[in-house]
Amino acid sequence: MNELAQLALGLQTFWEGRGWRGCVIGGLAVQAWGEPRFTLDVDLSLLVGLGDEEEFVDAWLEKFAARIPQARQFALENRVLLLRSSEGIGIDLAMGCLPYEGEAIGRAVDVEFCPGAKIKTCTAEDLLVMKCFANRPQDWIDIRGILIRQKPRSLDWSYIHRHLNVLLRAKESPELMTRLDQLRDELSPS
Repeated sequence: MNELAQLALGLQTFWEGRGWRGCVIGGLAVQAWGEPRFTLDVDLSLLVGLGDEEEFVDAWLEKFAARIPQARQFALENRVLLLRSSEGIGIDLAMGCLPYEGEAIGRAVDVEFCPGAKIKTCTAEDLLVMKCFANRPQDWIDIRGILIRQKPRSLDWSYIHRHLNVLLRAKESPELMTRLDQLRDELSPS
């Protein structure tokens, strides 16, 4: 079992053992749905809600080392906890609270990254929503790879539009939806 999949499986065991809900996102999810690429960390989204952040952060910090000074305060202010495994692998833990995040986690599917490692992973549609919203150069490379591998017509575009439109309006970046649709159309066979 590769090191990232082994870590992700251990993280999943940890969160499920506490009755929390979550899934893998980021580079490991890209390996499942897009063009596989090298990644050095494990990105997670866990549903925390509002008001339980301190207990949640403290439980993770008891189990894993912080990756930055003042990691607890950073997590409580930014809803992202930056950890490191005992092997030195980065763990980025996004603390979800939005209805969309709950739905994305609820839709997560078991992906077998290697024999014996079935890991809850966000769907291809949710990965597209997250990548488009994040809007970094690597995200657009990942989006292209997801569209090529998954075939645009096989994806649930009404779901993607419904959630991404809300998020992009809040971000005041509706042009990103147009960019995504143009890329989809470019990669769709005529």
